[in-house]
Amino acid sequence: MASEWSKLTQLTGGRPFRVERVRLVDEEIALEGDFEPSPLARLTANDQAFVAAFVHCHGSIKQMETWFGISYPTVKNRLRRIAESLDFAEFDADPGQARTGAVLDLLERGEVTVDEALEALER
Repeated sequence: MASEWSKLTQLTGGRPFRVERVRLVDEEIALEGDFEPSPLARLTANDQAFVAAFVHCHGSIKQMETWFGISYPTVKNRLRRIAESLDFAEFDADPGQARTGAVLDLLERGEVTVDEALEALER
């Protein structure tokens, strides 16, 4: 499958593209429509391999330096360039909202009581 994606990214040359047909391997099922590929699928084959390596080494820039034989700033600059090319949902940096979510997560996991959660939210 990797070679097919590589061919696809070479063919598109970084231009936007759409997928119109998807067939499940070894099945008699195919879907036709207008499917937008994921942001990662729109990266070049080299950038996809770089992201996969970064995930594989659990985000260790030091390990990326060793694997690719490049410097720390080079790893950081490449990751920054890739990140800028990906479409991410924008989030408002509201610390109060983040705190509320964290307290609710604790409550859901049973790590705090309802009274403790209410007290934390009041602070």
